[in-house]
Amino acid sequence: ISWGRFGKIALKMFPVFSWLFSYQFREWFLRDVHAGLSVGMFQIPQVLLGLWLTRLPLPNINGFLAAFSCSMTYVIFGTSRHISIGSFSILNVVATNVLSTLNFSTTLSFHGSQDNFSDPTFMKDYMKVLTLSASITLLTGILQLLLACSCLGFVTTYMPKTLVDAYLAAAALHVIVSQFTFIFDIMIVSHKGPMSIFYNLFHFLVALPKANATGILLFLLGMAALQASKSIRINYKRSPVAFPMELVLIITVTIISNLIHFHAESSSAVVSMIPERFLPPTPPVLSNLREIILHAFPLAIVSYFLLVFVGERCASRHNYDIASNQDLIAVGLCNICSSFFKSFVVSCTISGTVIQEKTGGKTQLAAAIGASVMLGIALTLGRFFQTIPNCILAAIVVFNVLPFLEKFLDVPILWKRDKYHFVIWLVTFAGVLCLGLDVGLVIAMAFTFFIITVRSHRMKMVVLGQIPNTNIYRSLSAYRAAKEIEGIKIFQCCSSISFANMNCFKNYLLHKMDMKTVPLDESEMRAFISLSLSDTTVERKCSCDCDPPQPPPRIPYTEKLVKRRHAGSSSSSSSLNLVRWSKCGDNLSSRTLLVGAAQYLSYGLRTEKNEGEERRACPSPGSAIDNSSVRFEQPVPLPCPVHTIILDFSMVQFVDAIGSELLRQIIHMFHNIGITVLIAACHSSVIADFEKSDFFDSRVTKERFFLSLHDAVLAALDKHQNPDELEPAGQEFAEDLQAEQQQVGYFA
Repeated sequence: ISWGRFGKIALKMFPVFSWLFSYQFREWFLRDVHAGLSVGMFQIPQVLLGLWLTRLPLPNINGFLAAFSCSMTYVIFGTSRHISIGSFSILNVVATNVLSTLNFSTTLSFHGSQDNFSDPTFMKDYMKVLTLSASITLLTGILQLLLACSCLGFVTTYMPKTLVDAYLAAAALHVIVSQFTFIFDIMIVSHKGPMSIFYNLFHFLVALPKANATGILLFLLGMAALQASKSIRINYKRSPVAFPMELVLIITVTIISNLIHFHAESSSAVVSMIPERFLPPTPPVLSNLREIILHAFPLAIVSYFLLVFVGERCASRHNYDIASNQDLIAVGLCNICSSFFKSFVVSCTISGTVIQEKTGGKTQLAAAIGASVMLGIALTLGRFFQTIPNCILAAIVVFNVLPFLEKFLDVPILWKRDKYHFVIWLVTFAGVLCLGLDVGLVIAMAFTFFIITVRSHRMKMVVLGQIPNTNIYRSLSAYRAAKEIEGIKIFQCCSSISFANMNCFKNYLLHKMDMKTVPLDESEMRAFISLSLSDTTVERKCSCDCDPPQPPPRIPYTEKLVKRRHAGSSSSSSSLNLVRWSKCGDNLSSRTLLVGAAQYLSYGLRTEKNEGEERRACPSPGSAIDNSSVRFEQPVPLPCPVHTIILDFSMVQFVDAIGSELLRQIIHMFHNIGITVLIAACHSSVIADFEKSDFFDSRVTKERFFLSLHDAVLAALDKHQNPDELEPAGQEFAEDLQAEQQQVGYFA
């Protein structure tokens, strides 16, 4: 393997080198330090808050080591430059519900104490709960790695920005409602399942009279301080940097809360009951593997897509790209590392990411600095942060997720621009809000794929005309200067042709040509089969056993074209067959209807009186007909007949087997009424698809294909500028059909 290829593989597997080797020390270092200090100080109480929210007896040192290892793992393997890894409140609640679903109750309460850890029964349940939580986290990481091996990351390519915005807006509302526990100091039994956010909101409103007024006041003061910080401007080398109000607020409240006792809930109520000792890794529990997989899979999906959605938002704001599949590997490794410390499922922390972004972070060096600061301070001064009121941390979380709700302002604009994306936004937001982050995501993805499929297979065709004295062709409905060429109809197909839209393609052509199709009768079908069998017999040179078996005869088409019936028109003009003839002595009176857009060619005209005389002179169907007495008059063109249809396939990306068979039948049907169908600007890959689907035959040849639309128009005009050069398609078909019907004993 060459060194160049080895370097590309190394950069792909370890994205840290992509920004480390190009790091601009003078421009970025102080920004990353500034962002790292802010994120690191925020992560300390965030870890404690996660313990409080889940009520799981995880020692502090395990939580901080898990947060540090996950952050450093993403620094090495992640591709986003602004993502902050940590516990996510919604995932913590889901993990707690999983344990309760599996009949494992949390072992900590407000009235517990460390004396319970001397009880053997308590310790047995204690280790069982932690081991099961670690098993769920480990299995979540393994599932994410397996999904990465199957390249699930490509799915994000088909997720539009509207879906990401709607998902993050709904997730922000879930986060805000989950913070009500800390804002009001009210502990409720979290509802799980559909409409859970509304049930929880209702329970909070019912318990609102029991809320802690001090906690609400501190929350409002924290929100006011954070809002006021937006007016403070800091410029670093002519670039604005957000004032680190989160850092200042956490340090200030930590000092005050250690000097003055706030009558507000803090994490010390739970943390003080957990022994300060490190729990080493233990083997995962596999006895409940079937139940664990059912809960670990949605955790894996939500953890990944939340990270990717926030990462794509940051990447679009700072003009760089992320590799979604590599991020899936990174978050899977983060969860595996978290399971070693018996911690919870991790993902992108929305608040930490927003803080790292707005405080000027340029690379993941800010996350590495933040993780180091968090671990160093937590191991030495962590006990001082236990007294921070939870409502202050809730204020920081709510303030930093509010920008995701600003997309509500773009919804009316989205309705005016693109109604399809508006519907995607609405379905995604409603699904995630009402059904949760996991089920709502599945519904949003399925609906988005449905919309993409419908839009990609929706048939759109336009009639083109020529800009006079140019080789430019534009839509007749959109350009007044475009003029229709006499005798030629040009249709531009703006989508691929498949089984899903082939009927729309056919109906559009027939509608614009003022025609309809009727099935062939039994005699015509038998004539077609006889013709096909005779052609096959002629083509075979020998009949030895070495020849492969011949395929069954292929009928060119099963329908024929007739003039569309209009209100008030005579029945004779809309019920005529494709070919009709009669014998009256030595004179033949016949008529074949060749229909254009609104015109048709006549093979001899006759009056109703002559028709009656001929009908009396015609022999019975069982009598023989003298072939020498049957003759066809040459077609006499009426004014402005349509002699050529040109299909512009410049926008067609593919034609499947069913679509190509329909197109071949359409070409045959129009050919046999004297209208030539040409195809222009067809891509070579589409022609290759035609060859694979056995599209070409003796009549449908590659001579009908032209490199450009103008070439097809010139060829059609050159061929039909003289009426004598018109294809005697109807005459040939009538003669062949007549001969075959004489053989089988049928007459049209």
